Amino acid sequence: SRLGILIVRHLKRLERVILGYLEVSDGPKEEARLAILETLQCTIEHAWPRMPCRLPVLLKALLRLLWDVHTEQGPTPEPVRAVLLHRATQCLILLDHCSQGQVKVLLQGVQSSCEENRVRECLRKVQEST
Repeated sequence: SRLGILIVRHLKRLERVILGYLEVSDGPKEEARLAILETLQCTIEHAWPRMPCRLPVLLKALLRLLWDVHTEQGPTPEPVRAVLLHRATQCLILLDHCSQGQVKVLLQGVQSSCEENRVRECLRKVQEST
């Protein structure tokens, strides 16, 4: 937040860090994933003009996170899973806003082929966002 738009100077390195943290579960409390989703949200809010070019990579990582959180059989409690899904959904909505609706277009095929209700619900929220 302190850097504001100046975060764009560090986007390439920050993107690698964000992707690395999103890929790996860090235990039942998922503190690192929750914090990195907050960081991603803040980054999108401040560096929104630069986000459309990073859309393919971030979209793929967030969709993988949604799927992983839904399918993991680990000790993560349900409330923590719900917060992870919510924050990932919020990041997808922000990405959609800064890319003028590209996320919604890309997710149309995914949503129709997804059979998992929780993941489908997250995608529906993105589709219905304005």
